[in-house]
Amino acid sequence: MTLTEIANIRLLSQRVTGPSCKNAREAVSWMGAMQAQDFAMCRWAAGARTSGATDRKITAALNKGDILRTHLLRPTWHLVAAADIHWLLALTAPRILAASKTRHRQLELTEALFQKSNKIIANMLAGGQHLPRETIMAELKKAKIAVDENRSSHLLFRAELDGILCSGAVKNGRQTYALLAERAPAPGAFNRDEALAMLAGRYFCSRGPATLQDFATWSYLSLTDARHGLEMARPGLTSATVDGDVYWFSRALALPDTYPPSVHLLPAFDEYIIGYRNRAAVLPAAQQRVITNNGIFRPVVVINGQVAGLWKRALKDDKVMVTVELFAPGSRAPKKAIARAADRLGAFLGGEAVVSYGQA
Repeated sequence: MTLTEIANIRLLSQRVTGPSCKNAREAVSWMGAMQAQDFAMCRWAAGARTSGATDRKITAALNKGDILRTHLLRPTWHLVAAADIHWLLALTAPRILAASKTRHRQLELTEALFQKSNKIIANMLAGGQHLPRETIMAELKKAKIAVDENRSSHLLFRAELDGILCSGAVKNGRQTYALLAERAPAPGAFNRDEALAMLAGRYFCSRGPATLQDFATWSYLSLTDARHGLEMARPGLTSATVDGDVYWFSRALALPDTYPPSVHLLPAFDEYIIGYRNRAAVLPAAQQRVITNNGIFRPVVVINGQVAGLWKRALKDDKVMVTVELFAPGSRAPKKAIARAADRLGAFLGGEAVVSYGQA
């Protein structure tokens, strides 16, 4: 197996090529969780892996609660299927909370204060209330809880990790919060070994070929826990050794003899890039513009499994204006294939795609 093959197999595993998922819930569940701090881009991340997806359909799945947006795994926003949120939180929240203690002390956020805040938030959201951040913060301020100096983010973050709240329905273009217990009732007892095995299985089936180190970085688990999860998931996996590294992927994945040419416009923070510690198989070392110095992962043009450029879009009337910047503009770019990829984005956003080439 070569790095080029790894890249093409990852496209299959991630459902970017090959059979797509039936709906947003299936796509997000297949991936385990999908990074989602850019709200518009994370909807396209789910849409790019779903047959016949539109932005409205993905938003409807979020509004209905089939998929939710919350903080878990690495301490950042993720999309997660409602059926998976409780065991993922139970598995990953303790390590995130432990890593947050120093910052909480600096902000004078005590355990008693978090409990007080959680109770106020839970009472506000009870009975199906879906409220924006500003409304929640106003109520906390009335209760003499400081929300300045980014304390508001930590208070909401803690309420998410404690299983109090999660994303609510979008109202008037604004995101809201809702009670997790009302959006996704808790299942039975939590079994940590089962959760580790499930997360490892989801990761390597949806992102393989990948290494143990890739999984540990993505999941924010300790290397010991990540290794234990992999060992329990091994019956459903197979492996290949490339340049001394062991790569794991689904035993059930049917690999083709050849990989047809492909072009995809993948969103910012897409799992095809961010889901790995070592990105050498897909991202040329010289093209670090994809990841900014402050950790922003930009939207990428992927040609035959390789990150070959950047893109951006703007909505203008009924048009989706797509600007493409290729890293090697003098090469024979597959412009027809890029146009087809842009058409898929346009159909998702409900407009006609118009492609131009320039600085993205």
